[in-house]
Amino acid sequence: MLIRRPPDIPSSEITPESVYLDRRRFLGTTIGAIAVASCNRDEGQAQTVEDAQEELTPWEAVTTYNNFYEFGTGKEDPSRNAHSLQTRPWSIAVEGHIAKPAVYDLEDFIAPHTLEDRVYRLRCVEAWSMVIPWRGFPLRKLIAHVEPTSKAKYVEFTTLHAPEQMPGQRVPILDWPYVEGLRLDEAMHPLTLMVTGLYGRDLPNQNGAPLRLVVPWKYGFKSIKSIVRIRFVEKQPVTSWMAANPREYGFYANVNPEVDHPRWSQARERRIGEFRRRDTLMFNGYGDQVASLYSGMDLRRYF
Repeated sequence: MLIRRPPDIPSSEITPESVYLDRRRFLGTTIGAIAVASCNRDEGQAQTVEDAQEELTPWEAVTTYNNFYEFGTGKEDPSRNAHSLQTRPWSIAVEGHIAKPAVYDLEDFIAPHTLEDRVYRLRCVEAWSMVIPWRGFPLRKLIAHVEPTSKAKYVEFTTLHAPEQMPGQRVPILDWPYVEGLRLDEAMHPLTLMVTGLYGRDLPNQNGAPLRLVVPWKYGFKSIKSIVRIRFVEKQPVTSWMAANPREYGFYANVNPEVDHPRWSQARERRIGEFRRRDTLMFNGYGDQVASLYSGMDLRRYF
């Protein structure tokens, strides 16, 4: 008889896809229990979207309305073009100021961690947002395993560079490959998630397969996709959008309705699937959990 341990069982076998896709019934019966149990079990006071009024963004919108410039600048380009991305085999190099540097195969990278379902908002600078049921594990668990040294102050992430698979990289929109970064304390926060799936399925290519970051209190461009390298560094990384346009994109990228993007207001947002705009929440609604990370900082200067 084959006995399967919990980490070996995909979310799609635990919660039927039909339940995920029946959003109203799922919200009424399941979401609060999953969110509270997964985040409070061993991650302190981390919270996800628990309000039953937060309706999940439909699968069709989540997978066809994306920013992923490696596959084109249009919102529908990634779903059209990302089929060319080869996600197996896949390796992730973890390096820098740590005691245990290594290059992992994807399965070995994920295997030690129990995957959890969490529902987070994703907010983009173009003033649109989604509510998505992500599957992944807290980044802090990986960080604890690799044992950063005292020199590690930041975590730098790098996307795959493969122009033959990613047609957008053939155009110099950005200085490829895509690079993002977090302060170490931000990376250690229990809300920061290494994501392997959504809606109980493995990540679709256009959503950042096979491994991406989700930092729910920041704008979506911080949630780097298709990660191949994680590096622990002493100095603040120069991220891709900072290098491309430092006037418009700072390192922190915290959702702040009081600081407008130079070309549009951030005070209101349009939830995909809704007609009317809603007020933007400070830190994307996660202020109670993350505001202490930025105590004493001028959030207009450090944007």
